[in-house]
Amino acid sequence: MKTKQQLDADMRRLAQMIEGFNVAMLTTVSEDGSLHSRPMATQYANFDGALWFFTHAHTHKAEDIARYARVNISYVDPDKEEYISISGTAELVRDREKIKAIWNPVYKTWFPQGLADPDLALLKINLEQAEYWDSQASTMAQIVGPVK
Repeated sequence: MKTKQQLDADMRRLAQMIEGFNVAMLTTVSEDGSLHSRPMATQYANFDGALWFFTHAHTHKAEDIARYARVNISYVDPDKEEYISISGTAELVRDREKIKAIWNPVYKTWFPQGLADPDLALLKINLEQAEYWDSQASTMAQIVGPVK
């Protein structure tokens, strides 16, 4: 079992690695039980064991999460030989203050109404388990359990 110091170091390295990625693949469980993955832009909001993504509240992914909240997030950078797999639970968040706090005008491409969009929401993914492979540093780490 890892010490708190080891877990903290792994979490810091995980946070650093995530900051290097713009896009993640979010995998949900569809109504028929199949897995469905789609690209999502990660929002950087001081990683504390939760990841944030903008979405519309009325989407298939939101429906998938309402039925079954367990999800997987993966990041891949073959050039840097960095790989991350995060599993956790997802929730739809409609907190307008949080939305405003992490909004970036670049997202108007996907959300043309911007902050005025009444369907604009956030997906919050609470980390339950993570693994990362950092080949250049010859590191593989597994983080298990609640991290907050």
